[in-house]
Amino acid sequence: MSVRLVPRPSACLELGGAPFVLSPSTTISADAEIEDAARLLGELLRPATGLSLDVDDSGSIRFSVDRTLGVEEYVVVVETQRILVRASGRLGALHAVQTIRQLLPAEVYAPTLQAGITWAVPNVHIEDQPSLGWRGAHLDTGRHFMPPAFVHRFIDLIALHKFNRLHLHLTEDQGWRIEIPGYPRLTEVGAWREGTVRGRHVDPWSDDPPHDGIPHGGFYTRADLEGFVSHAARLGIEILPEIEMPGHAQAAIAAYPWLGNGTPVRVARGWGVSPHVFSVSDETLGFCRDVLEFVFDIFPFEFVHLGADECPKEEWQASPEAQRRIREEELGDEDELQSWFLGQITAFVHSRGRRVIGWDEILEGGLPPGAAVMSWRGEEGGILASRLGHDVVMAPQESTYFDYYQGPAEIEPLAHGPLLDLAAIRAYHPVPAGLSEEQRAHILGSQFQLWSEYLTTPGQVEYMAFPRACVFADVVWGTPDNGQFIADTLPAHLERLSQLGVSFRPLDDGRAG
Repeated sequence: MSVRLVPRPSACLELGGAPFVLSPSTTISADAEIEDAARLLGELLRPATGLSLDVDDSGSIRFSVDRTLGVEEYVVVVETQRILVRASGRLGALHAVQTIRQLLPAEVYAPTLQAGITWAVPNVHIEDQPSLGWRGAHLDTGRHFMPPAFVHRFIDLIALHKFNRLHLHLTEDQGWRIEIPGYPRLTEVGAWREGTVRGRHVDPWSDDPPHDGIPHGGFYTRADLEGFVSHAARLGIEILPEIEMPGHAQAAIAAYPWLGNGTPVRVARGWGVSPHVFSVSDETLGFCRDVLEFVFDIFPFEFVHLGADECPKEEWQASPEAQRRIREEELGDEDELQSWFLGQITAFVHSRGRRVIGWDEILEGGLPPGAAVMSWRGEEGGILASRLGHDVVMAPQESTYFDYYQGPAEIEPLAHGPLLDLAAIRAYHPVPAGLSEEQRAHILGSQFQLWSEYLTTPGQVEYMAFPRACVFADVVWGTPDNGQFIADTLPAHLERLSQLGVSFRPLDDGRAG
């Protein structure tokens, strides 16, 4: 098979015959509803080809609306004299754009003009649609800040692979990355730490770990965040913002000590689970609502992620205020207090027409009504949530945590967890076996995670993400495994990433594409 696409399409028939060749006379036409996708195709192909590829009324590349197709479904037919694209709307049309791009020589991904290339597109008939509606990529900017330019690049890279969700992790013990009107110290203090622990973190938690003494930080302005949202939307991606609560809140507490439980803290310099969590006071709840109000104003996505994971209860056990809240609300213990806290915020989120999602600890003490679960501690939390009638995004660490090693530890950069190689990712099934049809309907999809304890630069993020994200894209798109993806399809795809200058990890046989 000469056509090698990532993710592999549902159906692809190679027709043979003379290919369609881009030329200076090639133009693109489109129905008005999906004209922006047609224009995007021209923009993406222009730098390497040098062709104008303007949109007019009689283009030999034609985008047409077809209401009989599904929301993300598309059809691409390439003939010698024309390319025909059909989609029900812009999402399917955007997928078609990425497919046409991959059908061209790999040099089309180069950022500068490539001379002497025949821009030929093989004759094919492709019918394609994903099996999962949530196909996500998670980027942790809290532990190590990632420059805005790289976030834009990361959006481009995941769009190339037809992912449609970017989970942007914006607050952590080690850094607060989003400016909030009325709370200037969040970025003046909370966005910066005095240094970073180097080497592997060893439990238990320390408030004063040895560190490199090199200040680290940064934050995103409103303009930065609006730019991310706009860029992602143009590529068919929705951004899920994560604002951690009530745990993983040390950076915010360092900025405003009244948010905590009485212990003075600095922005964390080490890794692990901080014992310093939000208080349960009315003032802290008010702060959380203020933050989310601003988040809603920037991010239009239906969901907001509240974290809700790894919230130690020792401070609440020692806090007279927390114990008084337990008595007043007739709660059984601190787990129920966490559920009460999240219930208060969930009610606020729902009052604004949005939905809450949290890591699977959100199940502890009772899941707030209407909340969705992101299952990371294996599949069990997701299975339970689906049985309770809650929506689920599967993110089991053993299959989706790309901060894990991808080769032998003695030759790989320092990583966070055990081995997660390409074969293990290709073997992953996002929808657990044994679910009823009703439960399966609650599995929205799956996503991979890039936690950044040991990912200090954009290059390191790319090395850990690719080519694993390429394989994961194939998994969540849902085309049945043919046993040849890694050996046959992936090397050709890595040639495209090479043209883009992606710092991916070479394949184990030494091939870089």
